[in-house]
Amino acid sequence: MKRTAVAASAIVLLLPLSACGGDAEAGDGSTVTVTVGYQSKTINTVTAGTLLRSLGYFEKQLDALGDGVTYKVVWQDYATGAPITAQMTAGKIDIGSMGDFPLLINAARGKQLNRPTHLVSVTGYNLRGGLNTIVTAPDSALTSLKDLKGKRISTSVGSAADGTLVRALRRAGIDPDDDVRKLNQQPAVGASALSAGSADALSQFVAWPGLLAHQGKAKVLYDGAQLNLPTFHGVTARADFAQDRPAVLDAFLKAQAQATDYLNTHPVTAAEEVAEATGLPAEVVYLYNGAHGVATFDPVIKPQLVSALKQDVEILKSAKLIGDVDVDSFVDDRYVKKALGATYAQRLAAPPPAAAGEVWPKGSERTRTFASPAALLRHVAAHRDTVRAAYVPDATTGTPWFADNAVWVADGEELLPFVAPATARAYVDRHDGARVITYADALERAS
Repeated sequence: MKRTAVAASAIVLLLPLSACGGDAEAGDGSTVTVTVGYQSKTINTVTAGTLLRSLGYFEKQLDALGDGVTYKVVWQDYATGAPITAQMTAGKIDIGSMGDFPLLINAARGKQLNRPTHLVSVTGYNLRGGLNTIVTAPDSALTSLKDLKGKRISTSVGSAADGTLVRALRRAGIDPDDDVRKLNQQPAVGASALSAGSADALSQFVAWPGLLAHQGKAKVLYDGAQLNLPTFHGVTARADFAQDRPAVLDAFLKAQAQATDYLNTHPVTAAEEVAEATGLPAEVVYLYNGAHGVATFDPVIKPQLVSALKQDVEILKSAKLIGDVDVDSFVDDRYVKKALGATYAQRLAAPPPAAAGEVWPKGSERTRTFASPAALLRHVAAHRDTVRAAYVPDATTGTPWFADNAVWVADGEELLPFVAPATARAYVDRHDGARVITYADALERAS
């Protein structure tokens, strides 16, 4: 029987149970439905979700199996990882993508409910933790973490952004349970709360901090990369699905690798495609997913990420969201190693892209890179009307940020960008004569 692959979108509550899960088959036994849970707005999962779906690579890989089966791919979009885990442990989602903290909850719930899952690949990561950011309102008087004592902070409890908040507050000598009022909110609700003044700060994962900054609705208080602890997003699969349908999981991981290569080779085009699918501004997508963006995309499971995952367990245990998690048993790189073949070792050894400033000209499908912040500023000053977006890496953490939203420091002839005011002040305190200046002043000095 000639096999075809069909992409379908569905809302899980409207799906009949027989249409969910890799084991679901049509009456004649010739059709298998594969259900993929993803988060379109969490754009560091796009190689296993939004971009992969738009490119159709998974369906093409399934079509190439030639096993006489008709595969129907159902894509389910969620705001966070929690509902994906709920549907996976109910046997209704086969493959899902989410951040590192939700992955641990996924592992814990799977074991608890006798529906074990495994981390089978990685999507986007940042080895310093720059995927999460704490922001405040543009006119807020808050300038450091210590200012958050007694304040209302919106976050999504159990998310990597909440983990960043807890760790950052502890380092600042603030008890995250007793010294602040934590508001457990979905990202969109938290963004609205920040704008309305019912939250004093917002700690969230991509792409919310960048989106709010781009819209002029927030400014950075804390760059998650200051923790210098890796954060990442990954792909989890039900253990029974992986065992029963190894060829299907292999097809997914091969397709994910293709989508990763596409994103890395065509970063501007990929950003535009993700923007069109999600409604996010392409400039924000590129901030995170660009050639020198906050995230690095690679499906291999790096040892640094596994180590960080083990350190994350304590944060979730202290919040009473999980018990002990055997991370080594949860991580299963056999499938991605098989899918990538000889390239796995090459990818594993490859370093992340070097930090660099970028300018995205209007109407162009290419960006320009610059060796120094001053060179980038000179270009922007000379082409003010034709610059779509400009990105600069933080001088201490390397986290890319919008040039016009960065905190700029003049140190002699040097012009240095910082994501957060605290890191800029720390630099000024260590360098005599250095001082914080405005973006307009930085442009003027550069030109």
